[in-house]
Parts: sequence; C-alpha cells; structure tokens
Amino acid sequence: MVFSSMTFLWIFLPSVLAVNYAFSFIKRENVKMLCKNVVLLLASLIFYAWGGVYYLVIILVSILGNYLFALWIDSAADKQNEPSRKAAFVLALIFNLGVLFYFKYTNFFVGIIESIANADFGLKEIVLPIGISFFTFQSMSYVIDVYTGKVKRQKNLLLISLYVSFFPQLVAGPIVKYADIENQLLYRKESVDKFVCGIKRFLYGLAKKVIVSNVVGQVAEKVFSFSVSELGAGAAWLGIICYSVQIYFDFSGYSDMAIGLGKMFGFDFCENFNYPYVSTSVQGFWRRWHISLSSWFKEYVYIPLGGNRKGKIRTYVNLFIVFLLTGLWHGANYTFLLWGVFYGILLVIERLFLGDWLNKNPVKIVNWIYTMFAVVLLWVFFRAPNINYAFEYIAAMFKSRSEAVSIVNVINLWQWLILIVGILLSGPLQIAFKKCYLKVKEKTWFFWVDFAVQILLFVLSVVLLINNTFNPFIYFQF
Repeated sequence: MVFSSMTFLWIFLPSVLAVNYAFSFIKRENVKMLCKNVVLLLASLIFYAWGGVYYLVIILVSILGNYLFALWIDSAADKQNEPSRKAAFVLALIFNLGVLFYFKYTNFFVGIIESIANADFGLKEIVLPIGISFFTFQSMSYVIDVYTGKVKRQKNLLLISLYVSFFPQLVAGPIVKYADIENQLLYRKESVDKFVCGIKRFLYGLAKKVIVSNVVGQVAEKVFSFSVSELGAGAAWLGIICYSVQIYFDFSGYSDMAIGLGKMFGFDFCENFNYPYVSTSVQGFWRRWHISLSSWFKEYVYIPLGGNRKGKIRTYVNLFIVFLLTGLWHGANYTFLLWGVFYGILLVIERLFLGDWLNKNPVKIVNWIYTMFAVVLLWVFFRAPNINYAFEYIAAMFKSRSEAVSIVNVINLWQWLILIVGILLSGPLQIAFKKCYLKVKEKTWFFWVDFAVQILLFVLSVVLLINNTFNPFIYFQF
C-alpha cells in the first residue's frame, strides 16, 4: 500500500484516524495512550502486510530479535558482565546485517560467484521485503544506542514494535532514532493545530509526488526505455534532468507525507530534506539530501571509524568507506556501488583542496553549476540498469547523432510545464520569497489562500491518480 493510492487515502487513513481519536475521550492518560498505541501498531502491521503476509513475518522476527538483544545487553550491563554484553552486541549486529545481507545481497553475490566459476547454482530469486533497509537501520540504531548507553532499553515490546513498524515512516523513512521518539511513544500530545499542520504537510507532499514526480517521471521512463544508441544529446539530458526532478519530488514528497501523518497522530519526525538542489558543493548536497540516512552513517559509521580525529589520511579513508557503504545500502548492483564510490571521491577532493576554493569563490553560481553537474551526472548511475548502460548514456549526453530520438519525441507541453514548475519549486522560489513568506504566513488572508491551494492540489492529485497508472515510489525498492 502506498500513500498515493485510493485505498490509503479513502479507506485506510480515515479509518485509522477515526479509531485513534475515538480513544481520546478516555480520561486516564496511561490507558488512553495504551489503546492508541495498540491501534497504531495493528494498523502498521496491516499496512505492511498489505504486500504479503510473508513480509510481516520478517519484520516481526526483526523486532523480536532486536528487543531480546537489547534486553540481553542491559542485563549483562547490570551484572557487570562485559564479555556477555559485548557478545550480545556483536550477535545483534550479525543478526541485523545478516538479515539485510540475505534478502538484499545474496542474489548479487551469488551472481558474482556464478560468473567467476562459470556455473549456475540454481538459486531461486530472493524477494526483497519492502523497506527492509529502513527498518533494519532503525532497529540497529536502537540496539547500538542501548549498548553505548545513549538510551535505556525498553522492556515494553509493544512500544518497540510501534517504534520500528509505525506505518508513516516504515518503508521509506525518515530513519527515526529511538531517542528522538522515546517520550512521544508514551507522552505525545495531539492538538488541532498539529493535526491541521499534518494535513497541510501531507497534502503538499502528495502533490509533490503525484503532480510533479509522476508526470516528469513518465518522461524519464520513456527516455530510459530507448536503446542508448537511439538517443540524441538533447533527449539524454532531458531524460536525466527529469529523473533528477522525479527522484527529489518522489522521495521528499514521501518524507513530507510521512512527517504530516506523524503530526496527525501526535508525533514529530525529523526533517529529511532541505532543498538539496540549491547546494553549492557536494558536501552541502549531502547535508541536505536524505538527512536521516546521512546522519545515521555519520553517527554509527563515520564517527566510530574515527571521523576526522585521526589525521587527514584517515579522514579521507573514513569518508570513502561511508559513501561506499551508502552506495551499497541503496541496492545490490554495481551501479549503486559506483555511485557511492564517485561521491566518496568527490568528497575527498573537496576536503583536499576544492572545498576551500568553493568557499572563497565569490561567484556562487559557478559552485552551483559544478555541484548540479556532478549530482545530475551521478543520477545516471542511480537510474541505469547496469554500468555499461550508464557509461553509454553519459556518452550520449555529449554526442550529437543524426536521426536520433530527439526532445520532441519524448515530452509534451503539459510535461514541459510541470518540469519547469518542479525545477523552480526545488528550492529557488522558496529561497527567493522566504522573507516575503515570513511576513505574510500569519495573515488571515494568507491562511485562506493556502487552504484553497491545498484543496486544489488535492483535487488535482486525485484526478491524476484516477486517470494514470504510473505511480511508483522509487525508494520502496531500498
């Protein structure tokens, strides 16, 4: 089930909201919160099981395993049994990474071995559970934080289950740390203001996904369906620019919907995007793109490796390792691996000398062009089915071919309009009119204009959903 589906919008969400708020009339706070948590947990399990009960078994095993490992770590700490505590921690990491490796990377590595050995082991394709990377990283952060003493273990299995499986952020983030949500699980406050804010955030996220991402995504899909040898330079550039807009509005739209849904139920989630396409360095881009994942790798990989505390060479190595793993996290394919490697190299280069030059350069538009050129070019590897296709596609972007597929063959006027709107709304307009927005956002007339825009966007989103079958969520595959 996806947020931008008729089932979710008209049946699932209204039903869960109605049942959740029905318990608001209970006067005893602890009983009320218990009932609400049970409702949200059951709703989350139904949401996840919508794609198959098989998936539900996997996430339940993950939840129970991490719950027991955290109890073991805490019990060993109470008994001052350090070997047992370390053993529990190591086994927890093996458990989580083992589950992730089996479902996400077995086919990839077996394929490599088969290629080297020139053999066919007859391994059946292992189905990748939706969102396994997200809920595994979320579970790992809880166990790691219990081990390091940042949070106390939670004895209540219901609360841990809800933390891991809460449906707004279950399958595509943002990745929420237990420390950030611990108190909200028991003491969150629901209010009309927060609910209205949540609806607004959800509707704008839905519009980003349906009106922008889906529309320009159809252009990208069409371009990438052609053989690279058929593409002209214009069509190749258009295809990857459309994909750049698609993936940003797809993922940031989902994050907006997740944050909005959280607010409807009284939760506050961390922001996951901060207009990454206005960045003037690759380092700045990664501070703004998929913030929860970047923060996760920084806290649980980069800093434990030594961060920037052990000299320049070690810093560069640590950066490279983090982005190698970031690429691998996104998928079992050489394209993702290379995508991460190239980002690691660029970040090391910025640390070596380029970053200083970018900071001192007064002509920031040059910095932005460099950053967007790198980001857009690297999205080719993210989108391409294999490495050969990726390099051929990049070559096509810089070659002129006669009788090739041109721009006019792949995009219509409506799609052009949405592409331009998407580019402007990916940061430039928000920055240009920020001061103006801050002045008028509390005005009564602006509230009603904003409300009218939300209704209009919702109606248009529903119309497009009814009339189109193209409605993928790119990050569901991770």
